[in-house]
Amino acid sequence: MITGPENSANKKKILVVDDSALMRRVMCDIINSDERFQVVEQAFDGEAAYLLLKKNQYDGVVLDINMPKMDGIQLLRVLQKDKIRVRVMVASTDSKEGASVTIEALDLGAIDFIEKPVNIGYLKGSEFRKKFQDTLYAVVTSRQTNISTAAAVRPKAPQMSTQELVSIVRKSKPVVGGQKLVAIACSTGGPRALQSVVPKLPAELAAPVLIVQHMPKGFTQSLAERLNSMSKVKVKEAAEGDVLENGTVYISMGGMHMKVAVKNGKHVITYTDEPPREGVKPCANYMYESLMNSTYSQIVCVVLTGMGADGSKGIVNLETAKKIHVIAQDEASSTVYGMPKSAKATGLVNQVVALDDVAQEILMNVGVK
Repeated sequence: MITGPENSANKKKILVVDDSALMRRVMCDIINSDERFQVVEQAFDGEAAYLLLKKNQYDGVVLDINMPKMDGIQLLRVLQKDKIRVRVMVASTDSKEGASVTIEALDLGAIDFIEKPVNIGYLKGSEFRKKFQDTLYAVVTSRQTNISTAAAVRPKAPQMSTQELVSIVRKSKPVVGGQKLVAIACSTGGPRALQSVVPKLPAELAAPVLIVQHMPKGFTQSLAERLNSMSKVKVKEAAEGDVLENGTVYISMGGMHMKVAVKNGKHVITYTDEPPREGVKPCANYMYESLMNSTYSQIVCVVLTGMGADGSKGIVNLETAKKIHVIAQDEASSTVYGMPKSAKATGLVNQVVALDDVAQEILMNVGVK
């Protein structure tokens, strides 16, 4: 066992940025209690953090959003402008405004976020501590930073427009006829990944799309609104009783498990409040397994970036009852290559593709109206 200075050298160096002295103290205690991390600097606002980030390198940054002088969003913008590479975990509030700003922070390169609870007792509890540490570890070990390296990973192939793809698909015969559905699972890095997939889908898509993105309650509505503003397909946070329609994307509400039931011959959204599974709620496994009783001719399962193994067990079970086609994001374009790797290990993945190609493969497999 390594001890002393060598052990300290192996720890991930963390910068904590928060204007609240109490929050800084609590977060530093949580971080330093994990042998994988060490807080090496603290900053009380974005301006102070910027000066530190200009001259020092850190393995990870824990960043508050609402701060004086320079807030978290402003800091993320200037870091992108100055091409200062960092791996950021945002500490966010659960208000509607806080959720919207958190989605903006993820757009600007933050890898993941932790929801700061209002209750100080919960803040010091073991459940929050573990979630905080696990999320931070996923962030500091991520392949990605706030500045995209996709172009450096592989040469950028010319991208066909969505309309060009629609024309090609209209001329080709689908491999499987009948009614189809797309079911997407994602976690860490998912909000940004979804921006590379959902806006490329045409309004004429001949299937509904279900998405389970691991997020707490309150944040998924902001994610749906952001994606809807960017997309030709309709994107919404799925509501209890929603009837599934082609060309519409349904994002599972945070903090509940989304399933599909057949009622009066129609497929409808239903929610259950079972305990977390795979440590998450919503859990994609429940979504996939609920589709075993559906009347869809084929389910196109898509597993994007994320830590853990959610989705794999559900896909394995779904395959026993339905014809499926499984698309997994490749390692090079994944923020965290956990969920896609686990899906690939099942032996049921039909295609491993770069993030930029996921929408095209969905379209080629389900067709257009």
